Amino acid sequence: MAQERGDSVHLPDPDRAVYGISVAAELAGIGVQTLRLYERHGLLTPARSDGGTRRYSGDDLARLRRITDLVATGANLAGIRRILDLEDANADLHADNDRLHADNDRLQADNVRLRDARNHRPGGA
Repeated sequence: MAQERGDSVHLPDPDRAVYGISVAAELAGIGVQTLRLYERHGLLTPARSDGGTRRYSGDDLARLRRITDLVATGANLAGIRRILDLEDANADLHADNDRLHADNDRLQADNVRLRDARNHRPGGA
């Protein structure tokens, strides 16, 4: 379980699906049928237990909060799906960009190290 030292709250890891549908609906402040509707429209996909019971994670609850915020602005479900898809794609691009920056930094450091090694060889330039 993810917990900071001294914190008396014990919360599961955000990606661990532990909440049943009624608990998830209550935590999100929506009805169970609304939660099922969001799933039917592809706005979120909860994990399933071996018996087929829906299980929601902290990440799912955060997504539900985003959905309810968008509903409150007047966006329809098709628009919300498109917004969420774009936000997910944007997050993926940011992660790829961060990875590429780290790769670039590593390669530049390797180039400097290789140049230094070449320049300090006997008979090097």
